[in-house]
Amino acid sequence: MFKYHCLNPIAKVGTNRFDEKYTQTDKAEEADGILVRSASMHDMELPASLLAVARAGAGVNNIPLEECAKKGIVVFNTPGANANGVKELVIAGMLLAARDVVGGINWVQANQGDPDIAKAAEKEKKSFAGTEIEDKKLGIIGLGAIGVKVANVAKHMGMEVYGYDPYVSVDAAWNLSRDVKHVLNVDAIYENCDYITIHVPLLDTTRKMINEEAISKMKEGVVILNFARDLLVDEEAILKGISEGKIRKYVTDFPNPTTAGKEGCIVIPHLGASTEESEDNCAVMAVKELKNYLENGNIINSVNYPNCDMGVCTQAGRVAIFHKNIKNMIGKFSTILGDNEINITDMINKSRGEVAYSMFDVEAPLTEEIVNLLKAIDGVFRVRVVK
Repeated sequence: MFKYHCLNPIAKVGTNRFDEKYTQTDKAEEADGILVRSASMHDMELPASLLAVARAGAGVNNIPLEECAKKGIVVFNTPGANANGVKELVIAGMLLAARDVVGGINWVQANQGDPDIAKAAEKEKKSFAGTEIEDKKLGIIGLGAIGVKVANVAKHMGMEVYGYDPYVSVDAAWNLSRDVKHVLNVDAIYENCDYITIHVPLLDTTRKMINEEAISKMKEGVVILNFARDLLVDEEAILKGISEGKIRKYVTDFPNPTTAGKEGCIVIPHLGASTEESEDNCAVMAVKELKNYLENGNIINSVNYPNCDMGVCTQAGRVAIFHKNIKNMIGKFSTILGDNEINITDMINKSRGEVAYSMFDVEAPLTEEIVNLLKAIDGVFRVRVVK
């Protein structure tokens, strides 16, 4: 029996997929698996029982990834599950920046008591006139699940689309419209595009990548959209660009005191994935990942360990070992198993940076003594008997 704990409300369409092998607990300290959305886990004491954390969403900056890795706790996210919801809001953001719809709506509300509002509107509407996005150039930085969807929709809306992603995946490349101009230098986007939208993870290399230097390379009157992470953009540089007329609009899904209510800023209250469909999709994917790992040891969509999939174990036992990515570890594991007359029928070993994950299917169940021998190997974080 596995126990799971929800740090945030998780859509029932997801948790209903847990069967009789699972029970929900209100105590995080006794959970085998944790489901989380936005709750911060950085100050949380990770229980010894915890095997995995599944984030119902893409961003994982609320989870202590390195600490989890060293304790053999797998952290999953749900890439692409909310991509359609974010894509639609990005398109809405472009339209709001092109046409002053919000300003027009606010004017109507302010003049709702005017009996001649229709006549007054005909005189006032020129104040809210904008431009169309057809034939404009859109630059997309990051061609992951969201970036690809934005690119394809923008092409159908008549935009000329530039895409930049030096690490574009095979799946993304297959799904990307062949009409998208795939550029090899981000400066090509800065220099040519009327609209620029960013869809990359927050890393040390991407933090504040939209800065004063990048803005200086952009066209006059550029529109910048940020629906990925607030710290990807130097917002003080954005405000300077707006005041100087360089930036026409800044559209962001991350409200903060720097941009909220400022001239030229359209600030949305973090609605990117706030759709019923996105929350359902994320919940379903997170639960599937958690179940597959707890029951089979398989890792799909982890952010701190490599993906490993050996399907369902048909042998007498399966053991999973979390360890440092150093030489001769597999030899040490197989020696202990062989010395104890445990025959290996199948195995997998994958690494990710400084950590690695190995699984062995064996013809006989592992005793506690053998497990302790494996745990005693220098460089092993955790040994888990899956079956």
